[in-house]
Amino acid sequence: MKAMVYRGPYKIRVEEKPMPKIEHPNDAIVRVTTAAICGSDLHLYHGLMPDTRVGTTFGHEFIGVVEEVGPSVQNLTRGDRVMVPFNVYCGSCYFCARGLYSNCHNVNPNATAVGGIYGYSHTTGGYDGGQAEFVRVPFADVGPAIIPDWMDSEDAVLLTDAVATGYFGAQLGDIVEGDTVVVLGAGPVGLYAAKSAWLMGAGRVLVVDHLEYRLEKARTFAHAETFNFAEYDDIVVEMKKTTDFLGADVVIDAVGAEADGNFLQQVTGTKLKLQGGSPIALNWAIDAVRKGGTVSVVGAYGPIFSAVKFGDALNKGLTLRMNQTPVKRQWPRLFDHIRNGYLKPNDIVTHRIPLEEIAEGYHMFSAKLDNCIKTLVIPTPS
Repeated sequence: MKAMVYRGPYKIRVEEKPMPKIEHPNDAIVRVTTAAICGSDLHLYHGLMPDTRVGTTFGHEFIGVVEEVGPSVQNLTRGDRVMVPFNVYCGSCYFCARGLYSNCHNVNPNATAVGGIYGYSHTTGGYDGGQAEFVRVPFADVGPAIIPDWMDSEDAVLLTDAVATGYFGAQLGDIVEGDTVVVLGAGPVGLYAAKSAWLMGAGRVLVVDHLEYRLEKARTFAHAETFNFAEYDDIVVEMKKTTDFLGADVVIDAVGAEADGNFLQQVTGTKLKLQGGSPIALNWAIDAVRKGGTVSVVGAYGPIFSAVKFGDALNKGLTLRMNQTPVKRQWPRLFDHIRNGYLKPNDIVTHRIPLEEIAEGYHMFSAKLDNCIKTLVIPTPS
């Protein structure tokens, strides 16, 4: 089969790889019909995520058609059209039993922290991802869901991570009616977080970024007030000014390790692997939220040191909430919002490319070319 293959930072290509096989009775093999490039894939592409091994196939956002099932799979049959959450999880451990699918204890040798994630380095289990023609899906009776007949395929693929993560970011904020919510980052997750904040009763939603085309999308898609941090000496001071010098009730960090840090942070993060990217966005969140407020973190960080202003968070009495998204837990409510017309996920899709052009797709997304916000990848059948 054809698959995207990692060859080192900024080096990816499409190669022939062996077809995935049933390795366990509860596996399924899925023929990928649509995948996506996620902002957190850039952390791998840029070399910010430890133990990203040469030969790995990325891609944790994908949908497809069931090609084959193991002998113990009961809920899926060949030909089913399925959406697969980015979490690999067993469904029965202590954490899965409590809905913490992203913290499953049985799918990752490094399970002291995160569970399994498709195509996201060996720190998350070493599973190959869906930027390929076929993918092995473990625990096929637990993770995948059959796509409803009424749901558009592009909406379905976006629900496998970006939409669910944005919604989860707003959910972690414990937004109450009338709250002022600041979202840092106007990429796909930030856009969905801003949109979701309204669904949860926010009275005011502000989005911060430095790319005008993304801020325009935040205005038209999420109906948010927007601030270009490049236009201000100190964006935190501006956030304080616009909230009567109190700070926002909730700040959502939808940026993570890809924040523009200083030279030292770039060297220690990408070259020496001493920290999980730049902590700029997270520190802005801590500074911009009001005393007693909530900071929600759904931007991805490496599993190593970052210089975070924890003392300030302590002294301000903040609530910090974060996790990788337990995707399937968000789907019932999101299905309702989409079916009722409150949310149309594929409104933010800007590019659709064949799998063979994925290297160009990564470059375009990484370099912020051609007003790229979200790229879908379409494998061409061999």
